[in-house]
Amino acid sequence: MTLRQLHVLLTYTCNFECDHCFVYAGPRAGGVLTIDQVRSLLDQADQVPSIEWVYYEGGEAFLYYPLLLEAVREATDRGYCVGIVSNGYWATSDEDAVMWLRPLVDLGLADLSVSDDEFHYGRVGETPAAHAIKAARTLGLPGGSITIERPGSGAAAGERGAPVVGGDVRFRGRAADTLIAGLPRRPAESFVECPYEELEQPIRVHVDPYGHVQVCQGISVGNVWDAPLAAILDRYHPAAHAICGPLLRGGPAALAGERGVTAGSGYVDECHMCFETRRSLLDRFPGELAPAQVYG
Repeated sequence: MTLRQLHVLLTYTCNFECDHCFVYAGPRAGGVLTIDQVRSLLDQADQVPSIEWVYYEGGEAFLYYPLLLEAVREATDRGYCVGIVSNGYWATSDEDAVMWLRPLVDLGLADLSVSDDEFHYGRVGETPAAHAIKAARTLGLPGGSITIERPGSGAAAGERGAPVVGGDVRFRGRAADTLIAGLPRRPAESFVECPYEELEQPIRVHVDPYGHVQVCQGISVGNVWDAPLAAILDRYHPAAHAICGPLLRGGPAALAGERGVTAGSGYVDECHMCFETRRSLLDRFPGELAPAQVYG
């Protein structure tokens, strides 16, 4: 596995509880890294020469601003390009957004991605996220917004003359429970590939506060508190992995078939079938399907 990016989930806690959230983040979600754990994780990343980028995200990483500052400092001092993914709640005005971002830019922050859509703010336009992006430009920080349209909606979609059915939503995590009502479904046997994640040769993984190394949200290939990241990557054999193997051989349909799961009458997309199949297998594969947080 030639890993290019390490995405560190500093916390699952978030001030939002969005319907489309992959990881079931929210105000009641637990888990947060300590700075000592961040250093330990970066020590492990140092042993994987192909890693170029470290991204900090969540949940909402800015909820632990002192930790975020020190985590960015640690990663930039080691020579990594560092990015942050945020919902921008802290950017209550253009001036305040500059105040929050300037210390991070001074530490060498190289990229900022901010969620700006109906799920977060009920609108797109003059939002905290917009203030954040404007402040990033003021400071010379590369950045952009992440906008996900609500499935089946839309004002924005209607303006283009066609309704959004699934849009950019991936129906895993909370979205599989909150956003599927009324959407068209396809039969289980039609889902014969995973079109959204590179499971055979991932270029990025997510590591959460509990140590789980995830190639897709909720699919773990090891735990960095049990074994070094380099060892986890070396011993990852996709075809032999209890979950990734079937997905590579024939998508969610193969996962259900090989694991003896009775498929439902239909699913919205590949993620929907995969997620529901995985959730039914949690008791059988607790090591590979982790953390439970992602499954609600």
